[in-house]
Amino acid sequence: MKLSHKETIELHGFNNLTKSLSFNMYDICYTRSREEREAYLKYIDEQYSAERLQKILTNVSDIIGAHVLNVASQDFEPAGASVTLLVSEGPVENAPSEHFEESPGPLPESVVMQLDKSHITVHTYPEYHPDEGISTFRADIDVSTCGEISPLKALHYLIRSFETDVMTIDYRVRGFTRDKDGYKLFIDHEISSIQNYIPEDVGELFDMIDVNVYQENIFHTKCKLREFDLNNYLFGYKKETLHPEELIEITERIKLEMDEIFYGKNIVQ
Repeated sequence: MKLSHKETIELHGFNNLTKSLSFNMYDICYTRSREEREAYLKYIDEQYSAERLQKILTNVSDIIGAHVLNVASQDFEPAGASVTLLVSEGPVENAPSEHFEESPGPLPESVVMQLDKSHITVHTYPEYHPDEGISTFRADIDVSTCGEISPLKALHYLIRSFETDVMTIDYRVRGFTRDKDGYKLFIDHEISSIQNYIPEDVGELFDMIDVNVYQENIFHTKCKLREFDLNNYLFGYKKETLHPEELIEITERIKLEMDEIFYGKNIVQ
């Protein structure tokens, strides 16, 4: 039973479908010493403070058309931050048709839609290898909604809000709602891949793979930066200052870290 957003469905009760987007991003840096590591973690903590993360989540709520009811935010010691937004529903009658299509969502300045009750959270996790060298920053963002417009429409903005080396993206529609005749609806929009919600110019930057379970309305996409420039992973110096042997070693360590995160397993060399 395929339905468009223009078709009116008389429900037996209210829409019980829960649409959940989980966006996980990883930033990787090579820090040769404790001093470099501490400087990198301080930089990350400043870049992604609770204040800035709250602004990002507020823009996400604007994109999905939600009204913010409550905000809880916290910076942690020695590093990391968490923000949670509780948001309420709003009407969707005036939302343009593209907001219901399987396509990238808008950026904040072009938002004109509303959505159902939901919550949005972000947690950050700076960490580093015990033998020095590799430092990483991870941000986990979850957008859960119970409305007509998919939270996948916020994915475009989220990707552009972070400096990302590796991304893992999960989307799931849970539960069901019934029409007046008792017919169950397990999903209320078409979707074949999360990749269709990523703009073409962004998608070209990444190698991407899908693992989808269509029958269960579960969708998973992994992304890893395609182009590698070592200068983007050094903190406070350039690759031209490195000895050839050191350049090779650092490159191998960073690429190994990216591959292990991307494939979700330790790789023995």
